[in-house]
Amino acid sequence: ENHYGFFLNKTYLLWLPLLNIGSKSAGWCFCVSGDGHPKESSPFINSSAATDAEKSQQYDGKNMALFEEEMDTSPMVSSLLSSLANYSNLPTGSKEHEEAESAEGSLSAPQLGTLMGVYLPCIQNIFGVILFLRMTWMVGIGGVFGSFIIVFMCCSTTMLTAISMSAIATNGVVPAGGSYYMISRSLGPEFGGAVGICFYLGTTFAGAMYILGCIEILLIYIIPQAAIFKIEGLEGPEAEAALLNNMRVYGTLVLSLMALVVFVGVKYVNKLALVFLACVILSILAVYAGVIKTAVDPPVFPVCLLGNRTLLSKAYDVCAKVIEIDNETVTTKLWSSFCDSDSLNATCDDYFANNNVTEIQGIPGVTSENLFGNYLEKGVIIEKRGLASDADPDSPPTSSNRYVLADITSFFTLLVGIYFPSVTGIMAGSNRSGDLRDAQKSIPIGTIAAITTTSTVYMSCVVLFGACIEGVVLRDKFGEGVNGNLVIGTLAWPSPWVIVIGSFFSTCGAGLQSLTGAPRLLQAISRDGIIPFLRVFGHGKANGEPTWALLLTASICEIGIIIASLDAVAPILSMFFLMCYMFVNLACALQTLLRTPNWRPRFKFYHWALSFLGMSLCLSLMFICSWYYAIVAMGIATCIYKYIEFCGAEKEWGDGIRGISLSAARFALMRLEEGPPHTKNWRPQILVLVSVDAEQNVEQPRLISLTNQLKAGKGLTIVGTSVQGTFLDNYAEAQRADQSLRKLMETEKVKGFSQVVISSNLRDGTSHLIQIGGLGGLKHNTVMVSWPRNWKQPEYHQQFRNFIETVRETTVASLALLVPKNIAAYPSNGERFTEGHIDVWWIVHDGGMLMLLPFLLRQNKVWRKCKMRIFTVAQMDDNSIQMKKDLITFLYHLRIDAAVEVVEMHDGDISAYTYEKTLVMEQRSQILKQMHLTKNEMEREVQLIHNKNASTPTSPTSPTSPAGPAGAAATWTDNKGADKGTALLSPGPEIDVRRMHTAMRLNEVITKKSKEAKLVLLNMPGPPKNRVGNENYMEFLEVLTEGLNRVLLVRGGGREVITIYS
Repeated sequence: ENHYGFFLNKTYLLWLPLLNIGSKSAGWCFCVSGDGHPKESSPFINSSAATDAEKSQQYDGKNMALFEEEMDTSPMVSSLLSSLANYSNLPTGSKEHEEAESAEGSLSAPQLGTLMGVYLPCIQNIFGVILFLRMTWMVGIGGVFGSFIIVFMCCSTTMLTAISMSAIATNGVVPAGGSYYMISRSLGPEFGGAVGICFYLGTTFAGAMYILGCIEILLIYIIPQAAIFKIEGLEGPEAEAALLNNMRVYGTLVLSLMALVVFVGVKYVNKLALVFLACVILSILAVYAGVIKTAVDPPVFPVCLLGNRTLLSKAYDVCAKVIEIDNETVTTKLWSSFCDSDSLNATCDDYFANNNVTEIQGIPGVTSENLFGNYLEKGVIIEKRGLASDADPDSPPTSSNRYVLADITSFFTLLVGIYFPSVTGIMAGSNRSGDLRDAQKSIPIGTIAAITTTSTVYMSCVVLFGACIEGVVLRDKFGEGVNGNLVIGTLAWPSPWVIVIGSFFSTCGAGLQSLTGAPRLLQAISRDGIIPFLRVFGHGKANGEPTWALLLTASICEIGIIIASLDAVAPILSMFFLMCYMFVNLACALQTLLRTPNWRPRFKFYHWALSFLGMSLCLSLMFICSWYYAIVAMGIATCIYKYIEFCGAEKEWGDGIRGISLSAARFALMRLEEGPPHTKNWRPQILVLVSVDAEQNVEQPRLISLTNQLKAGKGLTIVGTSVQGTFLDNYAEAQRADQSLRKLMETEKVKGFSQVVISSNLRDGTSHLIQIGGLGGLKHNTVMVSWPRNWKQPEYHQQFRNFIETVRETTVASLALLVPKNIAAYPSNGERFTEGHIDVWWIVHDGGMLMLLPFLLRQNKVWRKCKMRIFTVAQMDDNSIQMKKDLITFLYHLRIDAAVEVVEMHDGDISAYTYEKTLVMEQRSQILKQMHLTKNEMEREVQLIHNKNASTPTSPTSPTSPAGPAGAAATWTDNKGADKGTALLSPGPEIDVRRMHTAMRLNEVITKKSKEAKLVLLNMPGPPKNRVGNENYMEFLEVLTEGLNRVLLVRGGGREVITIYS
């Protein structure tokens, strides 16, 4: 009744707060979970910043009392719907969206549409310096067909990448951060960091390339007289060096100026962006206009040829050897260039004397002579095909400084490397994702439309340049045969200057854009904290401008400028961009193939096969461009990947690589299930059972050290412990124990898993661990448990019982068992033994565990210097010499180096001391039994004695004796001379006497031979089948190992673990 009253009284209070909730806007918050890793938190989880008062007001819905206990973790849907629906992607600039403060909620919402936000920025970034400075030369060298193949390959690559990128960009909200954000959140921090740095270096070198293009236009086409290092009068390498030095000086000046502009204010760069874009578009329109005019009325651009060789414009004033002035033949400037005087009977160059001078039009209208490639060696004279030439093939060309020469050796792959940067820039839209009104709609449409437009322009340009411009002019890279005009400018209408000025401003703008974008990308990577040494570049001015990152970018840019050749810098940035695009495609293909539940892109026109094709194209182009640059770029990416993997901050971004790991793990586990491993593949997969103290700290840390020394980092290791109590009450303790185990494993460099179980008693807990450890085929096959210390003291009685039960359980489960005794005396991972022996006492065959373990230990630095010795025991009837030979042969086939010794152990009389020790043991166990027998156990004991007397007694010496340990017939020697003293003891103790005798005799032999050994490995006898002899069993083991410092007791798992076969 009271409960109902409680509900009724509170019902009226419910409605008012609930009505208000809808208008409240919950934000996205950045929470740090208990393990210290930042987790991306969503509006589903109530912000921890909200005060309790707010919470109580928000969730004061008492008709929801059934859920009120969990309201802070599972808030009501009604309170969330508005914040979910109105989540807007604010422009967080270079800040990661996860760290965006709530104060940014006051910023105005971004309003850029597809045209302004994606299409035009992409167009501006894609069209650039290569189109204006190298496209005509590429068509001349590669021919229309070759160039068309190059353009088609490169454009296909970017189109396929754009499709993959669109799928990633539309799979959820992409905050500011663009491609780096997409790849790192899809493929994980390692790939993200590696690709982010590649993209950063690509963008930085692009800046250098644009600046070099800008200087080339300035010094060659606008004001050649501004050159500091004069080129006039220089030939060959000297002229080339002078040009490069000019580029370096002016490039450094321009870079400094641009960096200053970016530092002073990025807003000026952004405002000028549209002006630069207008220049690019006007220049391209001027080219098309020129093509149309050429078809109707070709312009006059004469090119002078001597024979079929192209002459430099500055080498002549009139394109003729002699001219008629007032009926008088006068020699021209061209004559004096090739002859030793101006007179008509002067001695002239042979080629000049034998060939005529002809003038042809640089733009002849429509032609088809450029369809096929014409690759040139460096320094070769550019010649016109199909024109007569009278030259002596044996004599080298003279006066070569009068001709237009090829400045570099050209081949198909070089053209690919130089051309590819002209199709990069497709990420411009996704980089602005924070400023878009609807990024998921705009990015795919804008990017694909921009690539379609630019690809169409490029392909048409290849055809039009080949059709309209004379071949010798196309191959003339710097327009030296057409009065130093920009070759593409000769085609433009109304004037070549439209292109020259337009391309100059376009390269300046592109350089500024690169210097603006690259530092922001570096800042985003730095702030993610995945590359520790880059953290300093995350800092900037008070307004967030990345000052330090700009400084680094300018320094790297300077490297490109020191290289100074546009043709040498272009393949470098091709590598980095191709690497980046390759990973975008990989990310999309992986996510699609893995069918990650979160992979639900709005953009539906993608397929893993397309992404895979794009990835293959990128990889192929990398090696086509330059195989050595490709290897260097991949090396850089690999180094960054490994660095982040080892040193970087751990991030959990729900990336695709985790998906691969899960799929691969599941596949591997299913394969493992198909059958037990072959003996060759057997390795100890160890379950280490440790105990923890009241503070949940591990009591035997050296167990973990020993595990590390045994494993050499391979195979499965599970470190398990059990906590006494109930799951509900002791869960926190179990978590602390788990943290303690993980910490210790990290300290000891053990790669594996920790497992903690909570059980009502430790015995059951250990049993559960042995039963449930591992998963599927990846289960432990070996259990390591420490020897129970102080087991003789009454308070530790339960401890040794648990130990013996563990031994029994491992036997039943066919698991190998390792019991290190005196574990505190074992070496830590930092210690090194410089000498000594690992002694193996091979008494019974256990499947080869005793051979395998020392071999594995000696792989570790701690035990590497120790020699291995194998001892085996020969009985009275054995041929010890033959045994030794056989053992040596066996070890030779096993490929194990070890000294071999056969120890003869004859059956001596059982000494009085043995009997005395056995009697003391018997009495002690009786007293202990009396102390621990409960009423039920007393009754059971009486029943047991009654049953024994009723049944026919079995001969204690027979091999089928139930009192003998399972499979231990070879361990305990049948004692022929044990008649003495049998009257003293009943049949049960008689067996114990013989066992004690064996233990003592073995111990004598072992201590004699192996007292100084660094480690003794020994077969561990099995426990008695009935539980009456537990204390005696412990006593036997104690006697067996007495006086030895480090002992590792080993029980095989009932299968062969070592083989002589390859």
